[in-house]
Amino acid sequence: MTGRIAFQGEPGAYSHEACRDARPEMEPMPCGSFEDVISAVTSGEADLAMLPVENTTYGRVADIHRLLPQSGLRIVGEAFVRVHVSLMAHHGVQIEDIETVRAHMVLLPQCADFLKTYGIRGEAAADSAGAAAELAESGDRRSGVLASDLAAEIHGLHILARHIEDHAHNTTRFLLMGREPDMRRRGDHGMLTTFVFQVRNIPAALYKAMGGFATNGVNMTKLESYMVGGSFTATQFYADIEGHPDDPAVQRALEELDYFTDMLEILGTYPRDPRRD
Repeated sequence: MTGRIAFQGEPGAYSHEACRDARPEMEPMPCGSFEDVISAVTSGEADLAMLPVENTTYGRVADIHRLLPQSGLRIVGEAFVRVHVSLMAHHGVQIEDIETVRAHMVLLPQCADFLKTYGIRGEAAADSAGAAAELAESGDRRSGVLASDLAAEIHGLHILARHIEDHAHNTTRFLLMGREPDMRRRGDHGMLTTFVFQVRNIPAALYKAMGGFATNGVNMTKLESYMVGGSFTATQFYADIEGHPDDPAVQRALEELDYFTDMLEILGTYPRDPRRD
C-alpha cells in the first residue's frame, strides 16, 4: 500500500480538495490527465483514484463515462465538493488594483456578477490551481486568479474575496476508485451500486430492462446513455441505483435486466454519501 490517492490537476484543484476531505490520511498525488490518474492506480503508484463524474451546473464530466468501464478499476466510494470560488492575488494587492483574472473556463461564468461589479476582465486558463501557481511565481500585481481557498493556501496567495460565485448550488460529485471491489455493507446512509449495460437489439428492450427496477421497488438515481465504438446504433448505459447487489429486490431487478442485455458490468458498490441530501 502506498498511502497515495491520485487526482487530476494541480495542487489546490477542487479534486485535491475532494481527496483531502474524503481521505485526509492519504497523500494526494497530482496527475496531468484522467488517464494518468487511472494509470497511477492500476500500476500501483497510488491506492485510490479521485475522479469527478458530474457537476450540478455543467452536468456530466466529459470522457469519464467512457473511461470508467475501460479502466479496470472499481468504485469504492463517492464524495461531494461544494465549489466555492475565491479571488486571490499577491499580498498587498487590493481588489481595485485587479484588471484581469484567470481561471478555468467553467469558473468564469459562475462569477460573472462579481467580475462585472468590479470591472474585472476574465481570461480562460487550462486549470485554475495551475493559474494560481503561475501567478505566485510572477510579480504581476494587476492580475488575480479565481480558484479554491486551498489553492491560495498552497501557493501563498492572498484571498481578496471569498465565495464569489453567483449561485449557491454548484457541487461536483466524485467517485473514489480502487483496484479491487469492496462489497462490504458499510456507512450509515445506505448503499449505492453503479453498473453499465448494453441492451439487446429487440423492440422496447430498454423499457423492458428498466421494468424490473420499478416492479421491485429499486430506486434508480441516475441513467445516462452514450455511444460506444463510434457507432450511432451501439449505445451503452450508465446507471446508479440505491441498494446492494445482495438485496433480494436488487437481485431480482438485475436478473431481469440481464435477460434484456448483451453486456452488464457492475462497476462498484459503495456507501451513499450523506451530502446527497
